Amino acid sequence: MPLPIPTGLLHTPAAIARRALRRPSPLAGRTVLVTGASSGIGEATAVAVAARGARVLLVARRADELERVRARIGEAATAYACDLTDGPAVDALVERLLAEHGTVDYLVNNAGRSIRRSLALSYDRFHDVERTMAVNFLGPVRLTLGLLPAMRAQRFGHVVNVVTWGVQVKAPKFSAYIASKTALDTWSRIAGRETFFDNVTFTNMRFSLVRTPMTAPTEAYAGRGATPEQAAARVVRALEDRPLTVGTAVGAAAEVLNLVAPRGSDALLATVDRLFPDSRAASGGGPDACEIGRRSRRT
Repeated sequence: MPLPIPTGLLHTPAAIARRALRRPSPLAGRTVLVTGASSGIGEATAVAVAARGARVLLVARRADELERVRARIGEAATAYACDLTDGPAVDALVERLLAEHGTVDYLVNNAGRSIRRSLALSYDRFHDVERTMAVNFLGPVRLTLGLLPAMRAQRFGHVVNVVTWGVQVKAPKFSAYIASKTALDTWSRIAGRETFFDNVTFTNMRFSLVRTPMTAPTEAYAGRGATPEQAAARVVRALEDRPLTVGTAVGAAAEVLNLVAPRGSDALLATVDRLFPDSRAASGGGPDACEIGRRSRRT
């Protein structure tokens, strides 16, 4: 009698890749748009979906890096430089995409900006809130709204949002970032209910730490977290299987604790907050995650 395979081993990137080779991917022949495709999770996701036979539309702010990724993928990819915080530019992008491709079957809202900074250092930095909301919520919602009518008309579409386990954990020092991602998470759940009978669905990817340039300014994160390729493998599986939510055990446990013992949860996280101070970058000792994310990662 064969020994059972541990469940965790079924969901590794290697295992997912082996399954993909054994069966045709539902992504084959489809059009997949990935934002923040110039590096990190976005680049790795674009490469992975192209390997499954999809046509990949790469969207990011940095045209030079976007061209590098397009060249890496080859004929299956098309690049579109766009600043997702520029509303008219997003509208023009949607018009161009629909004219050139008819419809987008899958959308990965990956472009984002993170910042880790305590409230004590944020009293005169309301622009942190404005910046994170612009990239993490307003931009993807505007893009999604532009593409949804064509998805609903063809009665097929799927949107994957790269959000954060912070939606459940509500970790200190991430008030602006987690608020913006929570807004997108909630908006998508409601949108999915309105498009349910049109076969247009949404997945919220509540990732834990992923090693990208966006996390680099926080010294405590050095060497920690999943690789972009590991995160991309999970995104690809979400595109193919279309689950409602992809999360972590820690995130789920934190969500339960927040419900059943809210004050106890507050005390626990307040203690963690004291144990891990602001990074040198957040305190003014260098470019913060917001700036590094804007310059060298995504959007």
